[in-house]
Amino acid sequence: MGLTTGFDPMAGMPEEGSDLEWFLDAKLGIFIHWGIYSVNGVSESWSFFNGHIPYDEYMAQLSGFTAEKFDPYAWAELFERAGARYVVLTAKHHDGVALFETALSDLSVVRKTPAARDLVAEFCAASRWKNLKVGLYFSHLDWSHPDYSPVSPGCTAAAMEDGKVFFRWTEGPYHPSWRNFIEFHRGQIRELCHNYAPDLLWFDGDWTPGPNWWDFETLRDDIDLWCPGVVVNSRIGKSGDYATPEQGVPIVSPRGPWEFCVTMNDSWGYQGKDRNYKSLRQIVRLFAECIGMGGNVLLGIGPMADGTIPAEQIERLEGLGQWMKRHAEAIYGTRAGLPHGHFNGPTTLNPSGDVLYLFFFDRPAEQRNSLSVKGIRNAVRSVSVVGSRQSLGFRTIGGASWAGIPGVLWIDLPPSALDRNATVLRVELEGPLDLFRGEGGAVTTN
Repeated sequence: MGLTTGFDPMAGMPEEGSDLEWFLDAKLGIFIHWGIYSVNGVSESWSFFNGHIPYDEYMAQLSGFTAEKFDPYAWAELFERAGARYVVLTAKHHDGVALFETALSDLSVVRKTPAARDLVAEFCAASRWKNLKVGLYFSHLDWSHPDYSPVSPGCTAAAMEDGKVFFRWTEGPYHPSWRNFIEFHRGQIRELCHNYAPDLLWFDGDWTPGPNWWDFETLRDDIDLWCPGVVVNSRIGKSGDYATPEQGVPIVSPRGPWEFCVTMNDSWGYQGKDRNYKSLRQIVRLFAECIGMGGNVLLGIGPMADGTIPAEQIERLEGLGQWMKRHAEAIYGTRAGLPHGHFNGPTTLNPSGDVLYLFFFDRPAEQRNSLSVKGIRNAVRSVSVVGSRQSLGFRTIGGASWAGIPGVLWIDLPPSALDRNATVLRVELEGPLDLFRGEGGAVTTN
């Protein structure tokens, strides 16, 4: 019997040697929002745009951004221990302050802050030292550039009138100021590509003033010339490589490659007053849920203005890394596992499709401490605990194998096998997964 109703366990596998292959295999990235907003612990860029503080007060934080304790090699070691395979740093947020040396503007931490360092260059060098793929975040928007809109610099939500302010330029995207801005925008992206050769470009701010203003298709062509092989996220019109849902774990897997972007607490950048941290167990759970649907997780942290990563964030990164190290075979290089309804938890498959990994978060409730998996037609060779290789008993109950209708696989799970954050089981199958997806019905032969 073959697969039914179109389920393909290898869906999403990249073509061998494709630019996306490393991304699909990586599973975990670290998203670093670092900028002058960390000085006073305010919301990055949005704090002045939304009118919480005046623009001048926001920009006054330039004088307090020292990066004096920034040790990029210690950062890279921490991210490696956390189990990350790639990192993304905010090279420039919506406020227009560049963390890199740019010949196109004086508004950079190199020229305008006590840090006086090209932080992107140091970050890239250290990350590559630990074989981490390098991602650079770049905002299309620039709320400090005088040519970005008719009300720049320091534009606010009230002044922008939900984007309608651009209608004041009767020439639309051909207005001289906008063409100047596009030249600047392209120039800074070209600098990032030529000077730092990122493996990934993470764009943001594509919603205003509209796709026709940005000419994203031409931009992507340019990027592919400036930085061949670079992976680009979805916030570049229809010219990106993967989707970027954020903050709310998807219930249904997005189509194609994707990455779930999420904060550790409620803030992207450093905000000392925000103590609403997710527990390690919660982070492990959302991570397992995402990779079980075929996605990656881009986990956010927010360093302080001096380059110190808060202790709460370090603790969670270290804990996540310890759990991932024990369960690496069920994580890296795997693809989405079983559809919903087959197992009460996330699952992944190895590349050949003959090993199924089950992620379980709680203690089995019934007396025999058993877990069930439905719909597997394959014979099962063995079941063991990932991390300890402890062998587990299993049996199949019910079904009508002669009619292609499988029984239910029951796996014994003693308390000694449980992991406090998430237990992972290895189910070795005879041959690639053969999954029953039908409605069932009468068995007419016996």
